[in-house]
Amino acid sequence: MTVERETAGFALPFAAGVTTAIYAGNLLHDGIPDIAATSAATIYSILIFILTESGRRLLQRKAFIFVTALAFLTGISCGFNDIILSSSDMKCGLTAAAAGFGERIGAAIDGLQFASTNTNALLKAFITGERSGMPEHLTAAFRKSGASHLLALSGFHLGIIYAIVRYFLSVTGNTRKATVFRSAMTFLICGFYTLATGASPSTVRALIFITLREASTLTHRHCSLPFLTLISMVIQLAASPHSASSISFQLSYAAMAGIAFIYPGMRSAWPEEEDTERTSWNFLRRIWNSTALSISCQLTTAPLAWLYFHTFPKHFLLTNLIALPLAGLVIPGALIALLLDQAGICPELMLNGVEFLVTALVRSLEIIATM
Repeated sequence: MTVERETAGFALPFAAGVTTAIYAGNLLHDGIPDIAATSAATIYSILIFILTESGRRLLQRKAFIFVTALAFLTGISCGFNDIILSSSDMKCGLTAAAAGFGERIGAAIDGLQFASTNTNALLKAFITGERSGMPEHLTAAFRKSGASHLLALSGFHLGIIYAIVRYFLSVTGNTRKATVFRSAMTFLICGFYTLATGASPSTVRALIFITLREASTLTHRHCSLPFLTLISMVIQLAASPHSASSISFQLSYAAMAGIAFIYPGMRSAWPEEEDTERTSWNFLRRIWNSTALSISCQLTTAPLAWLYFHTFPKHFLLTNLIALPLAGLVIPGALIALLLDQAGICPELMLNGVEFLVTALVRSLEIIATM
């Protein structure tokens, strides 16, 4: 855990500095350029001092203090500079093309021939993040049951897209060239999907995770989940410091903190069994793993949810045990149906199957919402 501790020693004070700058920027407008210049000058002064002989001797004795202070000031500088630069609204051609592609996906989903238009609305929310067509009673069922996170595009959704892309690209083989090609195509497809769906902080976080994972595969290096979580946070805040004030960003990394630091211990609490071939034992272990994962995420996200929304999903365990597996079937099923429909070869049985899964999901959440 030495690497993780050293990474945390920089990542956490850096994130604190960015957050301080972003929230302070909401109160200080006219003085931001001066503050940004001052913080940058302070950082450069520290760097110059470290290069001197006396600075190096002091750094050896007080390395932790210097790294923490430097990381914090760097975060402040990034945050204030982002506020200054954000005054200009610049969109590249790729972003516009991706946005247009996202709109076409939404229109294609609207064109699927389901028995209920609620199915189209829900699939549109799941795949594109567009929830304007969602009926109020449907949105309420997700909110009251504690499944609202399924309606907001997140790492869960991009993770499914990633798994689908990797599956279809697995036919390229395992040679070095095939591996490089597969990683490049995976990044391009997932990156374009992220742009097409609005590039929310949670999907950007997932894209950074995917990029780092593919990079570690190509370089034959192992990256632990705590390390990936900390590094991706630094990268995302450095690229987009204003994300620090986003509820989506905060909840996403809070959930990942629970998965990275709490879940492993809870998962290992289930006793090992020598006879791992027993179906019943494996089934119970999977239930426990899902339960431990849900509890880990709730422990770290519940304080934020209460702070912002003053609610706590009391049936979150039951909701996640039912909703996540069903959503994990609905999304790939809907994507396959969408592709077949665009090719003009989508069978009615496929559409009926997707609608059955959507109906089962919605009905389950409606029952949980009334408990």
